[in-house]
Amino acid sequence: MATTVEVEGVITKAEKVTLKPQNPEEGNGIQSKEEMAKDSVKNENQAKLAQEPDNDQKPQQEEEVKTEEVGVEVESKTGVSFPVKLDDGKLLNCVGLRKKSMLGMGIKIYAFGIYADNEKLKDLLKLKIAKPPAKPTKEMYDLVIDSDLGMVVKLVIVFSGLTMSMVKKNFDEGLGASIKKLNGGKKNDELASKVMGQASDNIKLTSGSVIEISKLPGYVLQTKVMGEVVSKVENELLCRAYIHLYLGDDPFDKDAKEKFGMSLLSLF
Repeated sequence: MATTVEVEGVITKAEKVTLKPQNPEEGNGIQSKEEMAKDSVKNENQAKLAQEPDNDQKPQQEEEVKTEEVGVEVESKTGVSFPVKLDDGKLLNCVGLRKKSMLGMGIKIYAFGIYADNEKLKDLLKLKIAKPPAKPTKEMYDLVIDSDLGMVVKLVIVFSGLTMSMVKKNFDEGLGASIKKLNGGKKNDELASKVMGQASDNIKLTSGSVIEISKLPGYVLQTKVMGEVVSKVENELLCRAYIHLYLGDDPFDKDAKEKFGMSLLSLF
């Protein structure tokens, strides 16, 4: 009897099981067309994700490449470094040192770097000078001084005791003499004072402070002190006189002038 009851129980359980209708393709282990299409799209998306770099890493990688591309040149007497290229593309042609005689001693005032648009300089030189000279000539320097090409002179203060009033006096004296020389012996102190005249004496200058004087196209001389524009003067004589301080007959740094001249020769 026990055996009969067990058999009947098994039969009863079997009757309660519902069998799900099977897709003929599933039964054979074959994917349907819809499933195959979904898998294909999924695989393509995964492949794209694998190929694309992480977005968080992109800016960092680009910044590293940019940093590597821009080198520096060090002014040997002060240790001040200058980028060899500015953001606007102007290139560094020389570095030098401005010294001032005080109490019988040569005091280091500031290191400087002179930048220019070398492509336009090259066009100017080739237009005016038929045959490349063996060494830098006065004609070459005068072409640069008299030209309307964009240039930048970046000054980095190294004398910690320098005040804004001292800077003004230094510029007025130096530019005044240069203007007089280029202006047939006539003085123009009012013009010379316009470069630093608007700069406040309250501006604190320390070692490492930057003054940037740019000769812009149209014979405009623009002065920035620690990133702030303090003057913008349109005057051809003033522009020529300022560049003359560095490339004229009695330059602030003769070695720097010579190096600028060699840079000009390399453009031929």
